Parts: sequence; C-alpha cells; structure tokens
Amino acid sequence: MGNIPTITKNLLIINVLAFAATLVLQGSMGIDLNNIFGLHFFRASDFRVYQLVTYMFMHGGFAHLFFNMFALWMFGVVVEGVWGPRKFLFYYIACGIGAGLMQEMAQFVEIYLQLNSQSPLGIGEAFVVMGQLAQQLNGLTTVGASGAIYAILLAFGMIFPENKIFIFPIPIPIKAKWFVMGYAALELFQAMTGSGGNVAHLAHLGGMIFGFFMIRYWQRHPSHDFSQRRGSNAFEKMKNFYERHSTNEPEQPQQKQQTRTESDWDYNARRKAEQDEVDRILDKIRKSGYDSLSREEKQRLFDQSKRQ
Repeated sequence: MGNIPTITKNLLIINVLAFAATLVLQGSMGIDLNNIFGLHFFRASDFRVYQLVTYMFMHGGFAHLFFNMFALWMFGVVVEGVWGPRKFLFYYIACGIGAGLMQEMAQFVEIYLQLNSQSPLGIGEAFVVMGQLAQQLNGLTTVGASGAIYAILLAFGMIFPENKIFIFPIPIPIKAKWFVMGYAALELFQAMTGSGGNVAHLAHLGGMIFGFFMIRYWQRHPSHDFSQRRGSNAFEKMKNFYERHSTNEPEQPQQKQQTRTESDWDYNARRKAEQDEVDRILDKIRKSGYDSLSREEKQRLFDQSKRQ
C-alpha cells in the first residue's frame, strides 16, 4: 500500500470500509446503507441528490467490490501517476456522477416505455404517473464504482494506447486501445440486448463517455490543470512587475530587439533546445506525475503551452 498513490489508496480504503460498515450495520441493526447511500431513481421517494456521489462507494457483494477495487488498483495507480492527485480525483468523481446520470436516464426511458405500452403517455404525463408510483420505484437502486472504474480504464487506454497488457483469460498480450474498445463494445451489446444479468451497463458506458469528452477537452487545452500554478504565476508576475518598476529596469524593448536581430540559425537552435526541455518535462510527468516537477519546470511547461 505504501507504493500506491494517495488518491487511489484512499479510494480503496474508503470503498472497503464502506462495504464493511454495510455488512456490520445490516447484520447488527438491520440498517441497509445501500438503501440510504445507493442511487435511487430520481422519481422515487427515497432519491436524494447526494446519492449521485455516495452510490459509487457502495457495493452489492464481495465479488462486486473485489473486481472493482482490483481494476482501480491496476489502472488507477498508473493514471494517477501521470495526472497527479487533483486531476485524477476530479476525473474519478465527475465520471462517477456522469455514469449515475446516464443510469437515471436509462431507467427513465425503460419505465416510460413500460408505461407507454399500457396506454399512450406524453413525457409530462409520465412524470406525473412516476410520481404516483414513487414508493414502488424505490426498488430501482444502483450501487458500485463501476462507472468511475470504466472511466479510469478508458483513460489508461487513451494515455497508453499502444501499451500491451495481459488480461485473463486471454493468453496473449493485447494493446490497451483494443482492450478498451472491446470492453466498450461488450457493454454496449449487453445494454442493447438486456443480457449480462442485473448490471448497469449504461452506467458503465456513461462513465466512459464522460471520461472520453473530458480527456479530449484536456488534450485540446493542455494549460488547464488542477495545480496551484495559476495562482503562483499571478503572484510571480506581480512580483516581477514591482521589482522592474522599483529598480527602473526597462521591460521588453531589449528582448524584442534581440528577437528581431536573431539569425535563423540561432532561432532554430533555441527552439530545438526549448522543445527538448519540454519533452524532458513531459517524460518526467509520465514517469513520476505532475507533482514531481519543480516550480521552474511547471513555469516552463506553462509558458510553452501559451506559445502554441
């Protein structure tokens, strides 16, 4: 456990403790935590908004807990190592909430189709009827971290698409991108056919969908991160501005003049050196995470992203 990154380790601990508390309270006091913290259908009487977060820390059995936590440990360690704790935690929680919203939508469509098969109903009328059935709808409860876990799996596949992994019982290593695509296709097939038992397949797909668009946004906006560097950059700029004016130093004319008189050879050599330094920093992030960078390295990476 000492080698597991902070957020992944704490998520493992919280999920295990929540499962243990569920067993203890259910056996000793008859209190069902899954009913309290699990995600109810939004038209059910027991639905609470906080359940969109708490449901992902509850599980329906030991096997359910074990496989989710095994996948979190297997892939979360790597993804958190690349992204850092803040970005990883935001991604995990946001995708878990997105998976819950997708499950709510899927349940609404399923109930609406059932009601509509008996007598034609509009959307508004269906809302009213579902409200009248609020007590009966309490049985629709979703628990488990699977939506967030599938989002972590997707993140691993998008970060390391060409990396080969062994997955039991497949006897040969497969590339991460094909593994992720295969899992997504399987979930979609089971969701469309209704096979695979009492599993929230659309919630799994919801986590992956939310994760995909979030990662694509971050790829297009690399300067948007979850560290404190924006605030520290602002203070550094204020400090530099004050020091220049207090010492009556010229601001930018010399730099602009130097840039204008710089030869093509010197310019290309300087740009190559800058790119080599950025590549080194990115490689360091991949190996040790964003938090391993020094302040100067973070500043250099930020400045380079603004030029692009």
